[in-house]
Amino acid sequence: HDKEILRCIEESSEPWPESWNEDLVESSLLRRDPLEDVSRWYMEELNTICFHRELNAMSPLKFVHSSFHGVGHNYVQRAFQQFGFPPPIPVPEQKDPDPDFSTVRCPNPEEGESVLELSLRLAEREEARIVVATDPDADRLAVAEQNDNCGWKVFTGNELAALLGWWMLFNWKEAHPDPADTERVYMLATTVSSKILKAFARIEGFHFEETLPGFKWIGNRIHELKKTGKEVIFSFEESIGFLCGNMVLDKDGVSTAAVVAEMAAYLHTKNLSLKQQLINIYEIYGYHISRTCYVICNDPPTIHKIFSRLRNFGGPGVYPESCGDYCITHIRDVTTGYDSSQPDKKCVLPLSRNSQMVTFTFQNGIVATLRTSGTEPKIKCYTEFCAAPGERDISSLEEDLRKVTAALVEEFLEPDKNNLLRRSV
Repeated sequence: HDKEILRCIEESSEPWPESWNEDLVESSLLRRDPLEDVSRWYMEELNTICFHRELNAMSPLKFVHSSFHGVGHNYVQRAFQQFGFPPPIPVPEQKDPDPDFSTVRCPNPEEGESVLELSLRLAEREEARIVVATDPDADRLAVAEQNDNCGWKVFTGNELAALLGWWMLFNWKEAHPDPADTERVYMLATTVSSKILKAFARIEGFHFEETLPGFKWIGNRIHELKKTGKEVIFSFEESIGFLCGNMVLDKDGVSTAAVVAEMAAYLHTKNLSLKQQLINIYEIYGYHISRTCYVICNDPPTIHKIFSRLRNFGGPGVYPESCGDYCITHIRDVTTGYDSSQPDKKCVLPLSRNSQMVTFTFQNGIVATLRTSGTEPKIKCYTEFCAAPGERDISSLEEDLRKVTAALVEEFLEPDKNNLLRRSV
């Protein structure tokens, strides 16, 4: 598809002669600005994911919002009002679009506390406990919560997904008390994201599916499922991309900001913070602890050599059986279509021949993926310890995860031998 689009662009590199007529738009019968209509329809459809408007209107919680010099300000203001809240307090220096992103070193709220400084300081002055930050095009959302006298907790994408997945399921079950209705419920996540929704599904009885990285895969799958009468109530990717419900078929920071506010307001009535509820979720469904790191490699042949070595680690076509001191039970390679966990050894996910991605499932519950970035000269390493419910020795889980992550980088990527630069996230 990309190649065909590029070919069409190159065929039409010269503008049509009549397109130089700057007055053409003034006389066109097709001229209409649909923005206000689309915005109104969008705000009305937010009602499908708002469950406690009266409670929201009475909540004492205050919220701060940063639009990160992007387009999110007006829409987040309206979304909060649609949910019954007063508009959130905007960060004035970051409220309006600014292509120079003059107050941040990196216009990406995924970077965490270091780029949320203006938001957090404003929240402290205004005594607001929750900060929501949309990225410049408002499709991603970062969330921070003030802990009593303990600074701020900036949630990772995987942690937010645990909270939002729980919240959407909780409200679905309130509206659909018949357990049989759960049979048509789905949640989706990209394959490099946390497996926490899989743990939900295993206990609660709904369906969970993985897609390839990129929200286009999630959007397409939602579209397919809707045509068969299924309902996808939550989807996410670990890089703070979320979709509550299925109204836009893409990640959406605006609607998610309002949903987070409603969830926080509800939990506040139960004397719970977002952080406390996250712990409750892990206690029920098992702790899911993630790490992400990457190496920089500007040489495509070296990347090809690294992944070719993995596919022939123990001889031709033989993948690794262990990493460090840890046994590997399953391997999935979406570049070649191999999956050792399937009876026919064929991958369920679509092939992705133009990128490298291999996933290792370890005997102790750790799942790790090595993949190349589609936009940067990186090999990324995603690891997660998916602990069983009842395992509470967090320090031990974190130490095992650290050891596996380090072993994956050292043994499989060989950064010193391949002249790779290591980076943690």
